[in-house]
Amino acid sequence: MKFLDQAKIYIKAGNGGSGASSFRREKYVEFGGPDGGDGGNGGSIILESERNLNTLIDFRYRQHFKAENGRPGSKKNKTGSSGRDLILKIPVGTQVYEEDNNSLIYDFTKNNEKFIVATGGEGGIGNTKFKSSTNRAPRKKTGGQKGEEFWIWFQLKVIADAGIIGLPNSGKSSFLSSCTRAKPKIANYPFTTINPNLGVLNINHKEIILADIPGLIEGSHKGIGLGDKFLRHVERCKTLIHLIDLSEKDIHENYLKVRNELSKYDKSMLKKKEIIIFNKLDLIKKEEIEKKLQNFKKKVKKDFEKISLVTNENLGKVKKIIFKKCI
Repeated sequence: MKFLDQAKIYIKAGNGGSGASSFRREKYVEFGGPDGGDGGNGGSIILESERNLNTLIDFRYRQHFKAENGRPGSKKNKTGSSGRDLILKIPVGTQVYEEDNNSLIYDFTKNNEKFIVATGGEGGIGNTKFKSSTNRAPRKKTGGQKGEEFWIWFQLKVIADAGIIGLPNSGKSSFLSSCTRAKPKIANYPFTTINPNLGVLNINHKEIILADIPGLIEGSHKGIGLGDKFLRHVERCKTLIHLIDLSEKDIHENYLKVRNELSKYDKSMLKKKEIIIFNKLDLIKKEEIEKKLQNFKKKVKKDFEKISLVTNENLGKVKKIIFKKCI
């Protein structure tokens, strides 16, 4: 299924049914009087979060959604039936914005959350309600109110226990496929991943959700490369797995590039738990590995791990570290 993390739709709640204007005309019944019933309420549009969904692809080919109108009232004081509500299922992590795509309406962070985004119109009043001591035969009735209608935006922010970040071609997709059953596209060129991929890491009968975030480059917060459209997915991740290509010349500079992009987008991201992992041990000699890592440790006072996804060296150890950080 194709991943889609943004969609614009038009919603229209149902109109209320009009009230009825009628009079009793029964044989042998004196003083018939008014008996027009009220109209039914229009259906509302309700959004409901669903954990089993992870894309907004359902809203790509259908952008208009309309709830059912209320039925008009009728004689014998019969109230019209209300229109059925329209329930739209969206993934957990979806944010709902107004048409300007800037004003937040609601943020879905839990499973089975419900929110009435557009309210149906109230039904009209029948002429029975206008009867009084001075007006015994009113003909007045009111029409139903119109339901709310407008455009809204959906923005999906992936909710994962850990997000895999790093520069393009650092091995993020390979890491995801090695730790989970996910099958992301893997190739030896930058920007292989153009959409976030999700996978489940099973350890000790518990599940850890991993998200492969498309490669960040210098200037991503300004829209350079794949831009900042994927930085928002990092916001939802509790822990960051920072993957670094050990075969690159300046691993410290590459580390700082990604950290700076996170900081410029949202400084609070730097407060998240971080697991630094150096990948591609199999591509360089041991002497060079030790020299690079020693220089890195002098500049960055943090723990790190080193792995090879080709030989699976230290992969089991890293999985346990991820488990401890995320639980």
